[in-house]
Order: sequence, then C-alpha cells, then structure tokens
Amino acid sequence: MKITVDFSAGTVSDGEQTHELSSADGFALVSRAWLRAGWDAKYVYSFSWFGRPIIQLPEDIIRIQEVIYGVRPDIIIETGVAHGGSLVFYASLFEAMGHGHVVGVDIEIRPHNRSAIEGHQLAKRITLIEGSSTDVSTVQRVKACVPANSRTLVLLDSNHTRAHVLRELELYSGLVTTGSYIVAMDGIMRELGNAPRTIPSWREDNPVAAVEEFLRATTNFVLEEPRFPFNEGAVRERVTYWPSAFLRRVA
Repeated sequence: MKITVDFSAGTVSDGEQTHELSSADGFALVSRAWLRAGWDAKYVYSFSWFGRPIIQLPEDIIRIQEVIYGVRPDIIIETGVAHGGSLVFYASLFEAMGHGHVVGVDIEIRPHNRSAIEGHQLAKRITLIEGSSTDVSTVQRVKACVPANSRTLVLLDSNHTRAHVLRELELYSGLVTTGSYIVAMDGIMRELGNAPRTIPSWREDNPVAAVEEFLRATTNFVLEEPRFPFNEGAVRERVTYWPSAFLRRVA
C-alpha cells in the first residue's frame, strides 16, 4: 500500500480513497504508516518505567492501564519478562490502587535483570518465575501464586508463534476470572511480513492466528475490544501493536 499525505490540503490517500486528516479514517491511515515506521526504527526500544526499560508502544500501555483499572484484578500474570519494565508498570498501578500482585514468567531471566527487578522499590508486588511458560511444571508454579478467589488477568508477551501462543491460551485461560481478560500481544506481526526484522511466515504464524484458533474451540471467551472510558474525539479504534488481542471471559 502507498499512503500519501498532503498537509496543504489536509488529506491522506491510500491510492483508492482520500480522507480528511481530521477524520477517523484519515487518522487510521496515517497511524498505519506510523506503526510500520515505528517498527522499522525500533521506536518502542526507547522508553522506561520507574527506571526499567519497557519495550511497549506507549498507547498500548495507556490502554492496558484503562483495562486494569476497570477490571481491578488481584493478580496479573505476564509471560515474557525481558527487562521487567512491564512488570514494574503493573506493580506501580497496583501500588497506586492499594492492592494487587504481578507474576512474571520467562524461560530465561538474565541475572542483571533479575537483580534490578528484585531490588526495585516495587519488588514487594512482583514474583518472578523462571521456566518455559508452556511447561506444565511452570504453570503449576504460577497457579501456586494465585490465591483462591483472586480476580486474575493474564498477558501473553513471550514467544509469539501461533503454536506457542495457542498453547499459552489453553494453559492460562483457566486462570482468568469471569469478566477479566487474557491478552495475546503483538499480533501486528501479521502485517509486517516484509518489514525489517521480520520473516514472511509471520503473515500466518502470529498471535492473531492463535486467537482465532482458540476461539473456534471455546465458548468461554469472546474477542472484545476494551472500551474507552473517556473519548471526546473522532477516533474509535486503538493505535496498537496488539490487534485482535483482548479475550474476555464470559463463562
């Protein structure tokens, strides 16, 4: 797709249709180009939260904050730790809300990252579990961190292949409480098959494909976009690396 922006005319075109920059459709086109450019430039590798690198799109972080505040979980489980910035972010929300604990799972937690996370001022709200997120023994260790009757939200941000995410959905969805979510992050992979730092197979091998397969086998979850609690603008859709990501438990 070729996207042309005319600032003088205040329009943007995809070669077939032209939209006003001030319209929701115009914003969506420009955002698509921005997301691709940001991926190519490694834009998300430039932020931190309370001192820890957080490799996430800022808009996704703001949106998940809205979801967390709305759901008010007691426990957040996140697969994929990296530098720990996301764990610290969720812990800071729990600290502000006065309750909650974060469980971070990763197949390898590097010593310098573990030291920084465990030495952080919010470490009291974080538990680290090292092991493959799809190993039954790891899942059992995670379950041991979830007290009875806890309201639980799960975020999947480790290996993003279709098979791995599908297995995570199968293993961790049972921990999600009714009304809460399991979120399969980074489905933007399906749109980046010809971008730098990608491979063509991503068009089929991605978290969105896993979500679609998972939903064909269950009636306990529905694909549901989180609602914006405040919106006085024209834009109704998220600018995100996490399309088709939010699965809400309904039964």
